[in-house]
Amino acid sequence: MRRYVAELVGTFVLVFGGCGSAVLAGTSIGYLGIAIAFGLSLLTMVYAIGPISGCHVNPAVTAGLLVAGRIDPRDAAGYVIAQVIGGIVGAAAVLFIAWGSPMGYDAATQGLAANGYGEHSPGGYDVIAALLVEVILTFLLVFTVLAATAPTARPAFAGVAIGFALALIHLVGIPVTNTSVNPARSIGPALFVGGWALEQLWLFIVAPFIGSICAALLYQLVYPRESAIALPSE
Repeated sequence: MRRYVAELVGTFVLVFGGCGSAVLAGTSIGYLGIAIAFGLSLLTMVYAIGPISGCHVNPAVTAGLLVAGRIDPRDAAGYVIAQVIGGIVGAAAVLFIAWGSPMGYDAATQGLAANGYGEHSPGGYDVIAALLVEVILTFLLVFTVLAATAPTARPAFAGVAIGFALALIHLVGIPVTNTSVNPARSIGPALFVGGWALEQLWLFIVAPFIGSICAALLYQLVYPRESAIALPSE
Protein backbone atom coordinates (compact mmCIF):
# COMPACT_ATOMS: atom_id res chain seq x y z
CA MET A 1 0.00 0.00 0.00
CA ARG A 2 2.82 2.42 0.78
CA ARG A 3 4.07 2.04 -2.79
CA TYR A 4 0.65 3.00 -4.14
CA VAL A 5 0.47 6.00 -1.81
CA ALA A 6 3.94 7.05 -2.95
CA GLU A 7 2.87 6.84 -6.60
CA LEU A 8 -0.28 8.87 -5.88
CA VAL A 9 1.73 11.58 -4.13
CA GLY A 10 4.43 11.60 -6.80
CA THR A 11 1.93 11.97 -9.64
CA PHE A 12 0.14 14.70 -7.71
CA VAL A 13 3.40 16.63 -7.41
CA LEU A 14 4.19 16.16 -11.10
CA VAL A 15 0.79 17.42 -12.26
CA PHE A 16 0.56 20.17 -9.66
CA GLY A 17 4.10 21.40 -10.36
CA GLY A 18 3.98 21.07 -14.14
CA CYS A 19 0.41 21.94 -14.99
CA GLY A 20 0.33 24.44 -12.15
CA SER A 21 3.25 26.33 -13.65
CA ALA A 22 1.45 26.44 -17.01
CA VAL A 23 -1.90 27.59 -15.62
CA LEU A 24 -0.76 29.93 -12.87
CA ALA A 25 2.53 31.28 -14.25
CA GLY A 26 2.64 30.31 -17.92
CA THR A 27 2.39 33.87 -19.24
CA SER A 28 5.40 34.86 -17.13
CA ILE A 29 7.73 31.88 -17.49
CA GLY A 30 6.87 30.70 -21.02
CA TYR A 31 7.49 27.28 -22.53
CA LEU A 32 11.03 27.08 -21.14
CA GLY A 33 9.85 27.70 -17.59
CA ILE A 34 7.05 25.16 -17.88
CA ALA A 35 9.44 22.55 -19.27
CA ILE A 36 11.84 23.15 -16.38
CA ALA A 37 8.96 22.91 -13.89
CA PHE A 38 7.96 19.48 -15.20
CA GLY A 39 11.58 18.31 -15.14
CA LEU A 40 12.20 19.56 -11.62
CA SER A 41 8.96 18.05 -10.36
CA LEU A 42 9.99 14.62 -11.61
CA LEU A 43 13.60 14.98 -10.50
CA THR A 44 12.61 15.79 -6.91
CA MET A 45 10.16 12.91 -6.78
CA VAL A 46 12.74 10.42 -8.05
CA TYR A 47 14.79 11.10 -4.92
CA ALA A 48 11.79 11.51 -2.61
CA ILE A 49 9.78 8.39 -3.46
CA GLY A 50 12.14 6.42 -5.70
CA PRO A 51 13.37 4.24 -2.82
CA ILE A 52 9.76 3.37 -1.99
CA SER A 53 8.02 2.78 -5.31
CA GLY A 54 10.60 3.34 -8.02
CA CYS A 55 8.90 6.67 -8.87
CA HIS A 56 6.99 5.71 -12.01
CA VAL A 57 4.34 8.46 -11.59
CA ASN A 58 3.24 7.60 -15.12
CA PRO A 59 1.18 4.64 -16.44
CA ALA A 60 3.35 4.56 -19.57
CA VAL A 61 6.49 4.14 -17.47
CA THR A 62 4.80 1.37 -15.48
CA ALA A 63 3.86 -0.36 -18.75
CA GLY A 64 7.42 -0.12 -20.01
CA LEU A 65 8.83 -1.55 -16.80
CA LEU A 66 6.23 -4.32 -16.94
CA VAL A 67 7.27 -5.31 -20.48
CA ALA A 68 10.93 -5.17 -19.42
CA GLY A 69 10.24 -7.44 -16.44
CA ARG A 70 10.99 -4.78 -13.86
CA ILE A 71 7.66 -4.88 -11.99
CA ASP A 72 5.33 -7.66 -10.95
CA PRO A 73 2.12 -7.66 -13.03
CA ARG A 74 0.09 -7.82 -9.83
CA ASP A 75 1.51 -4.47 -8.74
CA ALA A 76 1.22 -2.70 -12.09
CA ALA A 77 -2.56 -2.23 -11.95
CA GLY A 78 -2.35 -0.72 -8.46
CA TYR A 79 0.35 1.66 -9.63
CA VAL A 80 -1.75 2.86 -12.56
CA ILE A 81 -4.85 3.41 -10.42
CA ALA A 82 -2.82 5.39 -7.88
CA GLN A 83 -1.20 7.47 -10.63
CA VAL A 84 -4.54 8.37 -12.21
CA ILE A 85 -5.96 9.40 -8.83
CA GLY A 86 -2.87 11.50 -8.17
CA GLY A 87 -3.22 13.18 -11.55
CA ILE A 88 -6.87 14.02 -10.90
CA VAL A 89 -6.16 15.42 -7.44
CA GLY A 90 -3.24 17.45 -8.80
CA ALA A 91 -5.37 18.97 -11.55
CA ALA A 92 -8.15 19.70 -9.05
CA ALA A 93 -5.70 21.52 -6.77
CA VAL A 94 -4.47 23.69 -9.65
CA LEU A 95 -8.05 24.50 -10.63
CA PHE A 96 -9.08 25.42 -7.09
CA ILE A 97 -6.14 27.82 -6.82
CA ALA A 98 -6.86 29.30 -10.26
CA TRP A 99 -10.42 30.04 -9.17
CA GLY A 100 -8.95 32.41 -6.60
CA SER A 101 -7.60 34.72 -9.31
CA PRO A 102 -9.21 38.19 -9.42
CA MET A 103 -10.21 37.41 -13.01
CA GLY A 104 -11.50 33.94 -12.15
CA TYR A 105 -10.80 30.85 -14.19
CA ASP A 106 -12.94 28.72 -16.49
CA ALA A 107 -11.34 25.34 -17.23
CA ALA A 108 -13.62 24.68 -20.21
CA THR A 109 -12.46 27.80 -22.05
CA GLN A 110 -8.95 28.33 -20.66
CA GLY A 111 -7.89 24.69 -20.90
CA LEU A 112 -6.23 23.86 -17.55
CA ALA A 113 -3.09 22.80 -19.49
CA ALA A 114 -5.04 19.92 -21.07
CA ASN A 115 -3.46 18.13 -24.02
CA GLY A 116 -4.91 18.58 -27.48
CA TYR A 117 -4.38 18.59 -31.22
CA GLY A 118 -5.82 20.52 -34.15
CA GLU A 119 -7.39 23.76 -32.93
CA HIS A 120 -6.53 22.76 -29.36
CA SER A 121 -2.81 22.36 -30.10
CA PRO A 122 -0.78 25.42 -29.03
CA GLY A 123 0.77 25.47 -32.50
CA GLY A 124 -2.23 24.13 -34.42
CA TYR A 125 -0.62 20.76 -35.17
CA ASP A 126 -2.87 18.04 -36.60
CA VAL A 127 -3.68 14.63 -35.15
CA ILE A 128 -0.92 12.78 -37.05
CA ALA A 129 1.76 15.17 -35.83
CA ALA A 130 0.39 14.90 -32.29
CA LEU A 131 0.34 11.10 -32.39
CA LEU A 132 3.87 10.90 -33.76
CA VAL A 133 5.40 13.35 -31.29
CA GLU A 134 3.74 11.65 -28.31
CA VAL A 135 4.99 8.21 -29.37
CA ILE A 136 8.55 9.45 -29.93
CA LEU A 137 8.76 11.54 -26.78
CA THR A 138 7.32 8.77 -24.59
CA PHE A 139 9.81 6.39 -26.15
CA LEU A 140 12.61 8.76 -25.14
CA LEU A 141 11.31 9.11 -21.59
CA VAL A 142 10.77 5.41 -20.91
CA PHE A 143 14.05 4.34 -22.49
CA THR A 144 15.85 6.91 -20.34
CA VAL A 145 14.13 5.61 -17.21
CA LEU A 146 15.03 2.01 -18.02
CA ALA A 147 18.63 2.78 -18.94
CA ALA A 148 19.29 5.21 -16.08
CA THR A 149 18.04 2.72 -13.48
CA ALA A 150 19.81 -0.35 -14.86
CA PRO A 151 22.42 -1.98 -12.58
CA THR A 152 25.14 -0.97 -15.03
CA ALA A 153 24.22 2.70 -14.58
CA ARG A 154 25.04 5.01 -11.67
CA PRO A 155 21.83 5.12 -9.63
CA ALA A 156 22.80 8.31 -7.79
CA PHE A 157 22.48 10.23 -11.06
CA ALA A 158 19.30 8.54 -12.33
CA GLY A 159 17.05 11.35 -11.12
CA VAL A 160 19.13 13.98 -12.90
CA ALA A 161 19.02 12.11 -16.21
CA ILE A 162 15.29 11.43 -15.97
CA GLY A 163 14.40 14.96 -14.87
CA PHE A 164 16.45 16.56 -17.64
CA ALA A 165 14.94 14.15 -20.16
CA LEU A 166 11.43 15.23 -19.18
CA ALA A 167 12.39 18.91 -19.46
CA LEU A 168 13.81 18.30 -22.94
CA ILE A 169 10.69 16.38 -23.93
CA HIS A 170 8.49 19.31 -22.92
CA LEU A 171 10.59 21.79 -24.88
CA VAL A 172 9.81 19.77 -28.01
CA GLY A 173 6.26 18.73 -27.21
CA ILE A 174 4.56 21.77 -25.66
CA PRO A 175 4.04 23.60 -28.98
CA VAL A 176 2.52 20.46 -30.50
CA THR A 177 0.27 18.95 -27.81
CA ASN A 178 1.09 20.70 -24.51
CA THR A 179 3.09 17.48 -23.94
CA SER A 180 1.51 14.46 -22.34
CA VAL A 181 3.80 11.37 -22.46
CA ASN A 182 1.78 10.43 -19.39
CA PRO A 183 -1.87 9.28 -19.45
CA ALA A 184 -2.38 10.21 -15.79
CA ARG A 185 -1.19 13.76 -16.47
CA SER A 186 -3.66 13.97 -19.38
CA ILE A 187 -6.65 12.42 -17.63
CA GLY A 188 -6.58 14.83 -14.68
CA PRO A 189 -7.04 18.13 -16.56
CA ALA A 190 -9.30 16.56 -19.22
CA LEU A 191 -11.88 15.55 -16.63
CA PHE A 192 -12.28 19.16 -15.51
CA VAL A 193 -12.15 20.69 -18.99
CA GLY A 194 -14.60 18.17 -20.47
CA GLY A 195 -15.84 18.52 -24.05
CA TRP A 196 -13.00 18.57 -26.55
CA ALA A 197 -10.41 17.48 -23.96
CA LEU A 198 -12.27 14.23 -23.27
CA GLU A 199 -12.90 13.67 -26.98
CA GLN A 200 -9.18 13.94 -27.75
CA LEU A 201 -8.00 12.09 -24.64
CA TRP A 202 -7.74 8.77 -26.49
CA LEU A 203 -4.57 9.93 -28.27
CA PHE A 204 -2.84 10.79 -25.01
CA ILE A 205 -3.55 7.34 -23.67
CA VAL A 206 -2.80 5.28 -26.79
CA ALA A 207 0.34 7.09 -28.01
CA PRO A 208 2.26 6.97 -24.70
CA PHE A 209 1.63 3.25 -24.35
CA ILE A 210 2.88 2.62 -27.90
CA GLY A 211 6.05 4.61 -27.23
CA SER A 212 6.53 2.89 -23.89
CA ILE A 213 6.30 -0.63 -25.29
CA CYS A 214 8.72 0.23 -28.11
CA ALA A 215 11.20 1.61 -25.56
CA ALA A 216 10.97 -1.53 -23.42
CA LEU A 217 11.55 -3.78 -26.42
CA LEU A 218 14.61 -1.79 -27.47
CA TYR A 219 15.92 -1.83 -23.92
CA GLN A 220 15.70 -5.62 -23.83
CA LEU A 221 17.56 -5.78 -27.14
CA VAL A 222 20.35 -3.40 -26.15
CA TYR A 223 20.84 -4.32 -22.51
CA PRO A 224 21.69 -7.84 -21.29
CA ARG A 225 18.86 -9.77 -19.70
CA GLU A 226 20.55 -9.74 -16.31
CA SER A 227 20.28 -5.93 -16.25
CA ALA A 228 16.64 -6.19 -15.19
CA ILE A 229 16.18 -5.26 -11.54
CA ALA A 230 13.26 -5.49 -9.16
CA LEU A 231 11.61 -2.60 -7.36
CA PRO A 232 12.45 -2.05 -3.69
CA SER A 233 10.88 -4.72 -1.49
CA GLU A 234 8.44 -3.95 1.28
